[in-house]
Amino acid sequence: MSIGFGSSLAGLVIPIVGSFVVVTARQLVTVLAILPFYRPKRAELTWRRLWPALALGVVLAVMNLAFYESVHLLGLGIAATIEFLGPIVLALATSRRLLDVVCVLAAGGGVMLLIGPGSSDASAIDPWGLALALTAAASWAAYIVLTRRVAVGLPGLEGLTVASIVSLALLLPFAVVTFDPAAVDWRVAGLLLGVGVLASALPYSLDTFILRRITPRLFAIITSFGPVIAALFGWLVLAETFTIVEIAAILIVCGAAFTAIATQRERPSSDLERTAAGLA
Repeated sequence: MSIGFGSSLAGLVIPIVGSFVVVTARQLVTVLAILPFYRPKRAELTWRRLWPALALGVVLAVMNLAFYESVHLLGLGIAATIEFLGPIVLALATSRRLLDVVCVLAAGGGVMLLIGPGSSDASAIDPWGLALALTAAASWAAYIVLTRRVAVGLPGLEGLTVASIVSLALLLPFAVVTFDPAAVDWRVAGLLLGVGVLASALPYSLDTFILRRITPRLFAIITSFGPVIAALFGWLVLAETFTIVEIAAILIVCGAAFTAIATQRERPSSDLERTAAGLA
């Protein structure tokens, strides 16, 4: 809910200040929110523990920039649905079940339906926006894997702190070049702050604690209805409209994801777990 609402606010402010400024503002708010409380200890920052956080910072920059640009070009509902292909593929990457093949085909069919002739404005589907949404999808899959690695390797939110600083450092030069001070007033500043809190600081902090306690598969189940929430906020905040075909396509993608991921069985990760599974 937080990410969906924050993304809809971003959709309002991107045409005013541009994607680089919005994404940079997100990362700046995150750094300011967590750095005072979760400052990494130098003695613990060995390369083995640090490199996943550095990689996560790069992924955050690419994922957020690609997603927001795709939102600007495609709309929030369509961009969020395409982006969700990332967690689906991640959850099913090691599966060999026929049901999973069917679900992947259904999800792909849902996306094709979403951007195909039955969509409200199929002729205006921007190829560059589509490519960016797919880039965001791949980045989201990498984000889940790296966030879990960072959460296990570094205490608290120290890993997220490092990742946010890296992401901010990568984005800041581009934001400075594209920033237009004349376009910023109190309303725009308030929207940028809201985007930073709702789309980055709050959900990314929660993700770190959540992925320390549950598997990426269960995380994907919990977020499987993300495109529906994004479409809802796109309708409420951005006045986006959807045809019956587009609504059906979004529901097909979500339903395929939930079915495939929810029916997976966890693989025992230790001899004790394998023995317990055999006795069950």
